Amino acid sequence: MGFDLAADLAARREQHRYRQPQIMDGPCGRHALVGGQQYLNFCSNDYLGLANDADVIEAFRQGARDWGVGSGASHLVCGHQRPHQDLEEALAEHTGRERALLFSTGYMANLGVMSALLGKRDAVFEDRLNHASLLDGGLLSGARFRRFAHNDANALSRQLQRSDARRKLVVADGIFSMDGDEAPLAAYADACEAHDAWLMVDDAHGLGVLDPQGRGSLFAQGVNPRTQILMGTLGKGLGTGGAFVAGSHDLIETLIQFARTFIYTSAMPAAVAAATRVSLHKSREENWRREKLAELIARFRHGASELGYTLMPSRTPIQPLLIGSDAEAMALSGALQEKGLLITAIRPPTVPEGEARLRVTLSAAHELKDVDALLLALDQVGRRKPDV
Repeated sequence: MGFDLAADLAARREQHRYRQPQIMDGPCGRHALVGGQQYLNFCSNDYLGLANDADVIEAFRQGARDWGVGSGASHLVCGHQRPHQDLEEALAEHTGRERALLFSTGYMANLGVMSALLGKRDAVFEDRLNHASLLDGGLLSGARFRRFAHNDANALSRQLQRSDARRKLVVADGIFSMDGDEAPLAAYADACEAHDAWLMVDDAHGLGVLDPQGRGSLFAQGVNPRTQILMGTLGKGLGTGGAFVAGSHDLIETLIQFARTFIYTSAMPAAVAAATRVSLHKSREENWRREKLAELIARFRHGASELGYTLMPSRTPIQPLLIGSDAEAMALSGALQEKGLLITAIRPPTVPEGEARLRVTLSAAHELKDVDALLLALDQVGRRKPDV
């Protein structure tokens, strides 16, 4: 039979699920430049508007002048430079942990943690709507893999009670990237403590956004001391790139020794680490960014609800409009792009069947008039039907 790749690609096109990257001809920010045209950008994860911040850019430039543009090696060879160490210490302090460890991406951090801690005698329990990197990490760890109903602590508790695994690891997103809702972390911590399990939270979308100092979901929900493993990314709220894991001294030492995605990859450029220290400081001290976000979120939710769009229960910058049909979501995204607004249609398998949506994301770089322009366009295009 061979590899009939053309047939697979054709089938994906017919399902309205064919994906292609749009080439951005400008930096991440309030606007996106695509094909010579400027759009209001409502699909980036630059929640605090730090990706194109002047102070962060200058720190990156200075870091490149001082440290070059590449680390040259993995952390355990000769790639761990002073800015990496300084950033790890700053992240540990920010998150109230003994230590933190840098990874090249959030995906690699999640794979690395689970492969280092789990094996065939263990079990991992994951929320059904967890990010793909968490699901892949659990599957690749070799542990017994269990999924529980979304945000259902009772279902989790029942699964934990039935398990006889040596180690039990419960894994959840702090904020779910496609719905924008938050995990009930206190209830998960209760279940873990009752059944001798550890709790790991991927707070990629909470870091910088939640808590008055931007420390994320664990602080916003008061469960930081009850959560053994925190993973955070640097390329969303903090505006740079890479990721980290924070926890106890023994956890970080274990990852250094056994996490293959840490051991066998080059360290991020030191300039990125230097820039991230500045963005971390700004995210902590400049609470006006979170206050502005809250104002933008409230304005959008009120307006979209008034227009009759189906919102999801989110108080975060992730504000999906549930459409349903893949084709209709694509048509609406295209209609908005014609009006100068860039919003991606999210379709299965990223979201469940029948739950295609427009994933609107807001940033402190936006202005109230930008939200008003989006609402006006949504009113004008309505629920655009796909071409037949």
